[in-house]
Amino acid sequence: MGIFSRTRDIVAANMTDLLDRAEDPAKMIRMIILEMEETLVEVRASAARTIADQKEMRRHIAKLENLQANWTEKAELALSKDREDLAKAALIERQKAADMADQLKAEIEVLDDALQASEADIAKLQQKLREARARQNSIMARMESAHNRMRLREAYSGARVEDAFSRFDVLERRVDLAEGRADAAGMGEPKSLEDQFSELRSSDKVDAELEALKARMANKEG
Repeated sequence: MGIFSRTRDIVAANMTDLLDRAEDPAKMIRMIILEMEETLVEVRASAARTIADQKEMRRHIAKLENLQANWTEKAELALSKDREDLAKAALIERQKAADMADQLKAEIEVLDDALQASEADIAKLQQKLREARARQNSIMARMESAHNRMRLREAYSGARVEDAFSRFDVLERRVDLAEGRADAAGMGEPKSLEDQFSELRSSDKVDAELEALKARMANKEG
């Protein structure tokens, strides 16, 4: 069963209220859009049939006008031959054709009104459809944002993250042990030439700082 029953229902529909009352807004907006699209197709098809009917009526009117002209010629011919009875009969037939043409013209006017109403309905339906699609995009964007936030929260606080960090701790411990073994392996070995020069440079700096400190203290005492 559809959400709407008539074009008027769609035009008057309050989508905000419909979506607020829906258990699944995303599903509801899809159903609304589908029904609007189907209704729009039906209204356009009805308008197309109306236009086709008008064209057929106009063709029939043109034939009736030709028929009126033909009966007028026959009436004139009958009068020229002093056949007033035939002229009268021809004029009666012409009037029948004229009456039928007038009736079709009146029907075309009625169809014109219906066509204008259909055109207005199509414009309103298209506007409602644009509104519904905009709401659908908004709903989908909000749902995607909510899913992304949920995935981020799971990524930061989930068991996989805790397991990964625990593995990092194990790896760091292994690196510490490897570095410790490397340092221990170097204990007791003779210092390299570069190491000895580094120690001399470091000793010179310390001696210089010591002398500077002694000088400052001597100045204070003096």
